[in-house]
Amino acid sequence: MSLASSIVDQKFDRWTRGKDAVAARISVFEGIREIPYAVIPHLIDAERYIEILSLGRGSCSPKHFLLCEMFRRLGLLTLFVVVPFRWGERAEVVADSPERLLELADQMPLSHHLACRVEIEGRLVLVDATMDSALAGAEMPVNLDWDGFSDTQLPMTPLGPEEIFHPSEAYLMKPRTDATSLAFYDELNARLEDARRI
Repeated sequence: MSLASSIVDQKFDRWTRGKDAVAARISVFEGIREIPYAVIPHLIDAERYIEILSLGRGSCSPKHFLLCEMFRRLGLLTLFVVVPFRWGERAEVVADSPERLLELADQMPLSHHLACRVEIEGRLVLVDATMDSALAGAEMPVNLDWDGFSDTQLPMTPLGPEEIFHPSEAYLMKPRTDATSLAFYDELNARLEDARRI
């Protein structure tokens, strides 16, 4: 057994032991949601996403890769949802930010957000665990009280229809690693850390 799979096994056991089906999926959601949100490009990888458990930070893609794996272990059909958006229009995250972050956000090209759709009682429910609850004090879009059945909210405004992908297609999700994007991620991560102190 690899170290990575051992860590996943331990987290899964911690989050689900002794819980019924609904409580287990809520606990998994909350556990992943509480991993502090930060964009770390090398973790946006179907092979390396598990490192968010040791690093203790991660963005939408690795968090939802992990959510998919955990829900699969609970016997839930889970698919990936990808929606286009622009960082410059994501006011909840960049509002009241330093000018440098606002400028970089406006320079970012069309991006894609990853979440999950989970089959619950015959319906594909939107589940988004992106933003950790420590960001709620800064009025960021955190899904605080998921009931295990209802759609959650996306943390941004989609600019087009969602696309659905099977978990076997996770390798298609690739990080943006150009200089502008990396500079933006650094500024964004610093902004998020400041927001958690509010």
